[in-house]
Amino acid sequence: MAIRFENGIVATLGKTNRVMWNATVVTDGEHIGALGPAAKMAERFPKAEVVDCSGKIILPGFLCSHHHFYSTMARGMAPPGEPASNFVEILERLWWKLDKALSEEDITLSAQIPLIECIRNGTTTIVDHHASPAFRDGSLDLIEKAVRGAGLRASLCYEVSDRNQPGGGIAENARFIKKTGKGDGQIAAMMGLHASFTLSDATLEKCVGIARDAGVGCHIHVAEDAADRADSLGKYGVPTVERLHKLGVSGERSLFVHCVHIDEGEIETIAATKTCVAHNPESNMNNAVGVTKVLTMMKKGVLVGLGTDGMSSDMMAQMRCAYLLQRLDQHDPRVAFVEAPTMLLQNNAEICERQFGLRLGEIAEGAPADLAILDYQPPTPLDENNFLGHLIFGLVDATVDTTVCRGAILMRGKKILSLDEERIAARSRELAPKMWRRL
Repeated sequence: MAIRFENGIVATLGKTNRVMWNATVVTDGEHIGALGPAAKMAERFPKAEVVDCSGKIILPGFLCSHHHFYSTMARGMAPPGEPASNFVEILERLWWKLDKALSEEDITLSAQIPLIECIRNGTTTIVDHHASPAFRDGSLDLIEKAVRGAGLRASLCYEVSDRNQPGGGIAENARFIKKTGKGDGQIAAMMGLHASFTLSDATLEKCVGIARDAGVGCHIHVAEDAADRADSLGKYGVPTVERLHKLGVSGERSLFVHCVHIDEGEIETIAATKTCVAHNPESNMNNAVGVTKVLTMMKKGVLVGLGTDGMSSDMMAQMRCAYLLQRLDQHDPRVAFVEAPTMLLQNNAEICERQFGLRLGEIAEGAPADLAILDYQPPTPLDENNFLGHLIFGLVDATVDTTVCRGAILMRGKKILSLDEERIAARSRELAPKMWRRL
């Protein structure tokens, strides 16, 4: 059934953004059927269900190019032992203990809660990276079920690592990639890898072979901390990106996450291989690992997108964080005004297109019906020429009222419709302390 989202401000985004006042977006099943002046759309589609968007702005659903659903149940937890003083200790004392403590139900709940938060923040597509060594086989099926239940889109993978056993997770990835095939537009698959410093050449070569045969890319943390670079130089005589490239991990379908500690030559390798990069500014700041050279990368033609690394599911907050961080790091108030929004609104769409085969992130006739509708009364004129100023200094603080994915309304009037938030949160509160005790 067609739905008219009418009387709002529509920002189409895409390569040529248009801002239309008193406009309507008409969805027809999983796609956008039409858009234009509200009166004209009402005349063309008189029998469509109506959602009044007065006082709101209609945007394409936001996309996240790197997330960790499984980190959810760490909230409020006091990690055992002394506080970690560096990134490697954070992994050893927190994340590598937490992922081993996850049970089957924990995995489902850890996915459902951030999916609810994605809906609440208008984030309709997520590229996730999962780990649960104690319940590995079948874990991606649990997350897939949660994603489908929520009504969102996600690209999923398991984090292969040699830290628990050689090649741990290869079979789970291979199984899920085969099961998913070319994808159905809602679920896609990648070959997940932890990081260079926890992967042998043999493991990487096996993973790359599976990915190449299946036509999927690799999703891997790259030089997030200086320790990863030092490990690669010490063991293999080359920096992280060069090691991964020599083993075939790079490529236009692959996603290198973080890339904080890489040099000019490595940036050129990433650009030449058309490998995607996911920048996670809040996480990098939280872990005190450094500032990614995203402006240099973008100038050299690297496709840099924006992720959360599990910190949140709020992509607008990540965008403004990236904007402010680059200005501070460069000591230059002239930079990042265009680049930070580009990472979120354009580059994430291209990264996701390589995963799903769909052109997301745009309101256009025939495009996927994924929408984020935010409460927003512009206090100054708003058009295509000053949209970025409203995005960074106004829309970033606006509340999402309605979220639509694949034509289905997942939240309306700020009420989640596809999942029982109260029940899920209550069950998570019940199980989280038990999981903490298993650390």
